[in-house]
Amino acid sequence: MTLRVAVVGMGGIGNIHAEVYTEHPDTQLVAVCDFLPERADQAAEAYGCRGFHSVQQMLASGVEFDMASVATAGEENGGAHYEPTMLLLDAGYPVLGEKPISNDIAEAEAMVALARANNLRYGINLNHRFTPAALFAKEWILRGRLGELNMIDMTMWINNPNESSPHFHMRALHPHSLDVMRYFAGAEVTKVHAFFKKGAGRQIWSNVQVNLLYDNGIIGHLRGSYDGNFGAAGTYGLETLEVVGAEGRFVLRDACEELTFYPRFDTQLERHVNYGGMSHFSQTFKSRISHWIDQNLANVPPEKIDASGADALVAQRIIEAAIESWETEKVVSL
Repeated sequence: MTLRVAVVGMGGIGNIHAEVYTEHPDTQLVAVCDFLPERADQAAEAYGCRGFHSVQQMLASGVEFDMASVATAGEENGGAHYEPTMLLLDAGYPVLGEKPISNDIAEAEAMVALARANNLRYGINLNHRFTPAALFAKEWILRGRLGELNMIDMTMWINNPNESSPHFHMRALHPHSLDVMRYFAGAEVTKVHAFFKKGAGRQIWSNVQVNLLYDNGIIGHLRGSYDGNFGAAGTYGLETLEVVGAEGRFVLRDACEELTFYPRFDTQLERHVNYGGMSHFSQTFKSRISHWIDQNLANVPPEKIDASGADALVAQRIIEAAIESWETEKVVSL
């Protein structure tokens, strides 16, 4: 079976989605859409499919497709997701959206609710949890290799000079961080405490440290920055995740590049470099989108979708709780 796909939003990320669908043996890209006519037209020519300048135009055209990706941007990289997603879900199409689902919690809730009401699959491109190394590390946890989990620490820092809104850094970058931390914790955050700092010459809150308490007792810590990427071309890495248990801990660097297990009572380490053949973060888009394709081909129930819209909504609520904590100088309960 071949799934026919439409992609809405033909910027850099939208083109990555389009390329994955074009190359995948079980999908056919049949339509692209962008409110900038030149983008839509160029993409349609490049991929040999139909191009549209609005979702309404695409839906009225009679073009037949089975599911869609929404890779629009907007304010804080999530402000333009709502309208196209709601139109597609209302028309009965499964949707894979880009992160953040939305930085307007009411809009995010409405998208999740509509997908649920229409019994549609709704996923978000939270691609950090779909690397071979992350899946392997999750197996270690599930089979008890780390023992009882105690702590999860996450560092993600990149260079991003964008000054578009006060909390652009937290809202646009850390859906990834908080989702992958929740994925490994296997639990929900109950309390949030955060501190923010503006970097030198900055107008936005470009640095953050967040303390988290999960409902199974795990304590978490997130350190993030848009003033990072230290060393030439990020020599010292952009992302480090550490999960600590009673029997051992693991460190996962840059989502997929290096995974190391440190036993508590032994000196013999286990180290995997580019596990599963994945060597760079750019490859995670193919991994995540391919999983989305597989779950649609398998007719997975909407409530069983991995990295669903509901999962992304949880991450956004934690983000808003962190901002509230900073503004009120309090620990915020969820």
